Amino acid sequence: MSGITDLSWYHGNITRHVSEALLMSNGVEGSYLLRDGSESDTYSITVRGKDSVKHFKVAKEGNVFKFGITEFESLDSLIKHFANQPLLGGNSGTLVLLKHPYPKVVEEPDNYEEIVLQSTVRSGATERDLEYQTRANSLASKEGFLTKQGWYVKNWKTRWFVLAKNELSYYADRNREKPIKTLILEDCQGCWKDETTGKNFAFRLEFPDRTWYFYANTEEEQKEWVEMIKWKIKQIRKDSIGGT
Repeated sequence: MSGITDLSWYHGNITRHVSEALLMSNGVEGSYLLRDGSESDTYSITVRGKDSVKHFKVAKEGNVFKFGITEFESLDSLIKHFANQPLLGGNSGTLVLLKHPYPKVVEEPDNYEEIVLQSTVRSGATERDLEYQTRANSLASKEGFLTKQGWYVKNWKTRWFVLAKNELSYYADRNREKPIKTLILEDCQGCWKDETTGKNFAFRLEFPDRTWYFYANTEEEQKEWVEMIKWKIKQIRKDSIGGT
């Protein structure tokens, strides 16, 4: 463990959303960091792609680090390997290289520090927590393939989806720059898993004028999409209440 804590790009037990906010705000494509996983002896390598952030699980077993079916003697050897060999992001099909380690210690603007310190006294949160959470609310992101049901013709088509800020956009394929349509989550009434379509790993988004149906390739992907969209909607409602 001492070797891991000595890594300049190891950020400890920061959350998924905090790591996304850091890399989307200050990183570039290929920026990465290491954080603690949700299970004992696991870690997450968080890396920024072109438009979103990906999370990859690494498990420490004895003296080796397991990444998928591959074993590495150290995290440094893992990073060196994927600095030249593209890393494939599971069902999303995203390719990314680990190029730029994001350091734990970063200079903060002096004029911001004083404002955050005053908030810390009231809430008990740390300076970094408050700053990270503000960024995370709008910057948490996800992308990948989902299959959606048509509106007029109830057929199913696989599209490339990007969830960024408070928008869910889908594209004919992942190389297209212009989306077919963008759903504004401020208008969304809720997101739930769905068992009415007969499709495995399905979920739905309800809007005033339409209910949208989707299904993912795996239960894990379904869970990630539903949880992140729910989290986005919850934050939107919090912001709305706070602004009234």
